[in-house]
Amino acid sequence: MKPRVLVAGMGNDLRQDDGFGIAVIRRFSEPGVPEGVRVYESGIAGIGLVQELMDGYEALIIVDAVDRAEKPGSVFLLEADVPEQEEPTDESRQEFLADTHLTVPSQALTLARALHILPQTVYILGCQPKECGLGMDLSGPVERGVTEAVESLRDLTARLAQGRAAF
Repeated sequence: MKPRVLVAGMGNDLRQDDGFGIAVIRRFSEPGVPEGVRVYESGIAGIGLVQELMDGYEALIIVDAVDRAEKPGSVFLLEADVPEQEEPTDESRQEFLADTHLTVPSQALTLARALHILPQTVYILGCQPKECGLGMDLSGPVERGVTEAVESLRDLTARLAQGRAAF
C-alpha cells in the first residue's frame, strides 16, 4: 500500500530545542510506523522535503520547533495555508532557490505548491522552544512537549491514514 501521509521532522538536533521535530519523529517511529504513513527526517534540508513530496501524498505533517511567543514547551497543531505565489522575477527566483536548503518550512511548502506536488492537507505540529543554542539536549519543557506531540501525532496520523479529517 502506498503511504497516504508523510510526516516530516524538521530542525537541527545540534541546536537544543530546534531538534524538537527530529526527537518527535524518532520516538514516534520506535514502535513502528502505522500503515499508510511514511516518516521522513528532513533535518535542515528543505529541498529534501520537496523531493520526498514528489512521491505523492494526500497529507503532510511537518513537525518542528516554531516560535509563537508562547510558554516554552507549548505544543500546537496548525493547519497550514500555502497561498499561490505571483510569478517571480528572475532575481527573486534565484534568491529563493539559493535558500531552499534551509529548514524554513514555508519556503519548502511554497516550492512544493509551485511544482504542484503539495498535498491538499498540510499540518504543522509545533512546539515553542526555550533554548536554541549549541547543544544536543532539549530543554525540560520541550522534552515534555515531545511526549505530548508524539501522542498527538499518533492520533493525527491514524485519522489521516484512514482518510478521516483531523479536526
